[in-house]
Amino acid sequence: MKLFDVYPINDITIVKGEGSYVWDDNDVRYLDCYGGHAVISIGHSHPYYVQAIEEQLGRIGFYSNSVRIPIQQQLAALLGEVSDKTDYQLFLCNSGAEANENAIKLASFHTGRSKVVAFSKSFHGRTSLAVAATDNKAIVAPVNETGNVIFLPFNDVEALKEYFALHGNTIAAVIVEGIQGVGGINIASIDFLRTIRSLSDKYGAVYIADAVQCGYGRSGKFFSHDYAGVDADIYSMAKGMGNGFPIGGIAIAPGILPKYGMLGTTFGGNHLACAAALAVLTVIREEGLIEAADKKGEYLKKQLQEVNGLMNVRGRGLMIGFDVADRFRDLRRNLLHKHKIFTGEAKPNTVRILPALTIGYAELDILVDAIKQEIDYLNTVN
Repeated sequence: MKLFDVYPINDITIVKGEGSYVWDDNDVRYLDCYGGHAVISIGHSHPYYVQAIEEQLGRIGFYSNSVRIPIQQQLAALLGEVSDKTDYQLFLCNSGAEANENAIKLASFHTGRSKVVAFSKSFHGRTSLAVAATDNKAIVAPVNETGNVIFLPFNDVEALKEYFALHGNTIAAVIVEGIQGVGGINIASIDFLRTIRSLSDKYGAVYIADAVQCGYGRSGKFFSHDYAGVDADIYSMAKGMGNGFPIGGIAIAPGILPKYGMLGTTFGGNHLACAAALAVLTVIREEGLIEAADKKGEYLKKQLQEVNGLMNVRGRGLMIGFDVADRFRDLRRNLLHKHKIFTGEAKPNTVRILPALTIGYAELDILVDAIKQEIDYLNTVN
C-alpha cells in the first residue's frame, strides 16, 4: 500500500524538535517560524509538556466518555480561567474541523434554524459542514454543497446588516475567523465583530468565533475576537491547544443548553489529549506567553515594515503576514532551502509567519535578516 498523494511536500524529513528549531535526518537544523500551521504554541518538546504526557501515558492513555474523566474538568477549569470565560461550557473533540462542525450543528439545534452566514476567503475545515462554510470551491465535493451556507464579503458591515434585515429570522449562526489564516492573515475589524454580535442578539442567531488558528494566545489575546470587546456564543479551538497532540474543542456560552446525545465523540477528551492540553495551558499561563506574543509580534511587525520589498505587513501577535511582488516569488522557497527557515504561505503572494509563542527575539532577528538578504538577492537577479 502507498500513501494517498494529496500533499505537495518538501523533500525534508524532520526527526527532532526543540524550542523553535527542528532537525532533519541529516542533522541539519531549521528555524521553525511556521509551527506546522500554527500548531506549535509552546515550542517543540517543551520539558513540562513532555513530562505531563509521559506521566499520563504511564497511568492510562484512553478510556471512553462513558466514565468519569476528571482531567477533562481540570482542563475546562483552567481553560475558563486563562481565557476569562469561566461561565462557559466545554465540549472536547479531536480537530479544528470537528470543532467547527460541532459548533454549527449545536447552533442549529439551539435555534431550530438551518442557515449559516460565512465570509469570503474563510477557511473552517474539511468535514461536511465546515467545508461547506469554507470559501474554496476546489475542496468542496458535490456531496458537501448546500444552500444552507451564505457567503458575504469579509469586513463588510453594510452587507451583513442588509442580509440580516432580509433573512435574519432564518439564520442559525454566523461563523467568522478573528484573523483569517489560510485566507491570507486578514483581520476582522472591531466594528465588524461588534456588528455580528449585535445582529445575532437582535435576530436570535448564534455567533461562532472560529479561533482554531487565531486562538490560544497567538494574537496577543487568548481569542483574537477578544479585541472587539464582546463575547461570542461559541468559540472553536484546536491547533495550538495540544502543541501537536490532536485535540479540539468548543467553548459554549451558558445560555446554550446540552442534551444527552446531541454531540458525541469516541476519542475527544481522552486522558492523553487532556494531559497535553492541560500542559499547554499551564505553560501559557506560567510563562506569560499571551503577553509575550503581543510584544514579540509588535517587534517583528516593526522590523518587517522596514524591509524594502515587503508590502502590507499585517497581523496581531505572532500571526503575521506580508505580501510580495511577483519578482520575489521565490522568497519563501529560498528562506527554506538557503537559510533553513520554515515559513507559511497563502495564495497568491502572502508569506505567513506563525512561530511558537516561546520564540526568542534573537530568532526573530535571524528571520528578518534572512528576508533582507533574499530580497536583496532577488532584486539583483530579477
